[in-house]
Amino acid sequence: MPTILRAAAATALVLTFFSNPALADGNAENGKKLFSRCSACHAITDQNKSGPGLLNVVGRAAASLPQYKYSPALAASGLTWDQPTLDAFLKAPTKVVKGTRMVLAVPKDEDRADIIAYLQTLSGN
Repeated sequence: MPTILRAAAATALVLTFFSNPALADGNAENGKKLFSRCSACHAITDQNKSGPGLLNVVGRAAASLPQYKYSPALAASGLTWDQPTLDAFLKAPTKVVKGTRMVLAVPKDEDRADIIAYLQTLSGN
């Protein structure tokens, strides 16, 4: 499938999964606590673990850190980590990007909103 079609299909899938009005109301402090479930694989810096570092992740193109080896599926996804995309991916990573290596999901809407609010605070600026 051409890259543009993969990106369009991924965007449509993200919009299908995105139905979280609580997203704008996420609590970053609670998200920081909830992030402990993510920290086994992800650092809040640019350091890579088994997953990529998440410093400045919000607004970043998926699979764009040159020092991390992403799955071919995520590298071809054409996604950008904005709020709706993060919400959909955290809810069901393997449905949003078939073939991703991330398999752990965050099923609760409020938890995802809080984690995303926390991720928005991770800036190297």
